Amino acid sequence: MNVAAFDLNAMLDNLMAGPLRDLEPMERAIFRTRAELYWPDVDRPIALLYGERGDFAEWCNRMLEVVARGYAERPPELRLLDLRRQSQPDWFQHPGMLGYVCYADRLAGNLQGVADHIPYLKELGVTYLHLMPLLKPREGPNDGGYAVADYREVNPALGTMADLARLAGQLRREGISLCIDLVCNHTAKEHPWARRAAAGDPVYQDYYLMFPDRTMPDAYEKTLPEVFPDFKPGNFTYYDAIERWVWTTFNEYQWDLNYANPAVLAEMLAIILYLANQGVEVLRLDAVAFMWKRLGTDSQNEPEAHAILQVFRALSRIAAPGLILKAEAIVSPPKLIPYLGRGSATNKECELAYHNVFMVLLWSSLAERKVTLMTRALQNMPPIPSNTAWVTYVRCHDDIGWAVTDEDAAEVGLSGPAHRAFLSEFYSGRFPNTFAIGATFQYNPRTGDRRISGSCASLAGLEQALANEDIHAADLAIRRVLLIHNLIFAYGGIPLLYMGDEIGLLNEYSYLDDPNLADDNRWMHRPKMNWAQADERQDWWTVPGRIFRGLSDMLATRRQIIAFHAQAGAYPVWTHNEAVFGLLRDSPRGRVLVLANFSERPQTVPGYRLYEMFFGGRLVDRLTRRSFDGSPGITLEGYEALWLTPETEMETNGNPPESNEGGER
Repeated sequence: MNVAAFDLNAMLDNLMAGPLRDLEPMERAIFRTRAELYWPDVDRPIALLYGERGDFAEWCNRMLEVVARGYAERPPELRLLDLRRQSQPDWFQHPGMLGYVCYADRLAGNLQGVADHIPYLKELGVTYLHLMPLLKPREGPNDGGYAVADYREVNPALGTMADLARLAGQLRREGISLCIDLVCNHTAKEHPWARRAAAGDPVYQDYYLMFPDRTMPDAYEKTLPEVFPDFKPGNFTYYDAIERWVWTTFNEYQWDLNYANPAVLAEMLAIILYLANQGVEVLRLDAVAFMWKRLGTDSQNEPEAHAILQVFRALSRIAAPGLILKAEAIVSPPKLIPYLGRGSATNKECELAYHNVFMVLLWSSLAERKVTLMTRALQNMPPIPSNTAWVTYVRCHDDIGWAVTDEDAAEVGLSGPAHRAFLSEFYSGRFPNTFAIGATFQYNPRTGDRRISGSCASLAGLEQALANEDIHAADLAIRRVLLIHNLIFAYGGIPLLYMGDEIGLLNEYSYLDDPNLADDNRWMHRPKMNWAQADERQDWWTVPGRIFRGLSDMLATRRQIIAFHAQAGAYPVWTHNEAVFGLLRDSPRGRVLVLANFSERPQTVPGYRLYEMFFGGRLVDRLTRRSFDGSPGITLEGYEALWLTPETEMETNGNPPESNEGGER
């Protein structure tokens, strides 16, 4: 191993005389200080990746040169942002954070249209805007924008990179951080690197995973799953023009990158810093679980994939510490936590990760009217590092894969395969008396897995209720929508609203008329924004009004509860009622007990159980400011949620609680 051959101080001296020479002495000193501070966080992972190479020191030098150039090019406004973020490192953990996710064209046509709707986002309380894939995609089918043809250009239909930088600045001045996607695992086959590889350039062929015959692909396939068995069975595609089998995990037109080649990591690092210098504050790193391939495994979640993320974070913190990274790793619970850092990588990997397990369990509990599985599965998940946060959500642009492990299911007396099959039947609308309208996405006959597409409102029963003109069913559906959003607000971290969920948009079926979209039913839950429906958001008697105002009221309360800071623990607790979920937020910042009824019928949590959790006596519901005696127990109406604080610990904010002596709501 040639790790010792790298001399950090010598390299820093070279950089001061090279790409950093035109900076002020203080700026150069800041770079050196950061490099000395964060390089130890690079040492271990980069040695794991490339320490056996004879040119290891040369590649370390090249990585630092990329970082230095990114630092030198960072605009002054963003350097001030860096100082602010370093002075308030928990900025993304505050209970006032709210994310909003949308496709720019489906929200407002283009990037300028997004800027025009900033007042709407501000009204909702958004502090974090995730614009779905907007970097230049390939023409034709492009996996919803995840087949990127150029990382340094914006989709021309949306605008230019200058437009994106301008929008980032407008958002930042309004207190909204911009998040965009960076596809790390693959490029479109039309990307310049892929074009050069296809033209026979051996340098760029080494950017990808190419094989002259089926020997190695067949060996890998023995243990590889299929991501899109309907679209694209297998993980390799043969191209006559280059006489090569290319690794294509997702689609034929998406070529997997070869991170065993350090040039790929260096290229991607440069792109990360380039996007950060456009004003992007959060990068959603797509498909990170797939970045490293190993024979005899499923080539997901390998130690080297985590090492790549740790290198990205440590090096980006030198040039742009205002940037944070979000891991898109939709994997099982034991494999999910490490993306936020474990062991020696604690607080040294990604700052954010999707809590896909929580999302799945919310829908599972709605279908079952029971919270036993959710409580046990969440209890089985270890705590996350203090300087990280979950991204919580009830829906996203993607399908729902039923991430329920056989082990968690067995602990509560369920069969994992049978329960996953039940959820697929329930949310595809095939289960008797289901309230949901969804569709099966990517049935895999080998495993029996059936993922689900559908909007939040349609899966919660609103589409069926409105079609049947059933006022009672519509009321229950709205209550379900508000209930599951209540819990993502209460759990901690950054809750995400998917565009249109705040006004109850239903499944949209016009995608079937577009040949580029028709084969992918995920477009049914990616509708265009209905601004006429949004205009009803202040009319409390309408569906959009009930949902929008219900969410707004919860968010206003959330911002006032410091116990909802992401660093405060979130502990699932048994309520001794299998229909009522309990979540205890307990830390020096305060104590809040969240109770949520997943049944349409009233349910009671016994007083003795509240007493055992030190929530006996008089309690205040922070959502309604009502006070009542919890000693005899608390009864929740159908799909009701409470945020309870002992009255003696209630923060003084000018509004005395209302009395509710009976203890029931």
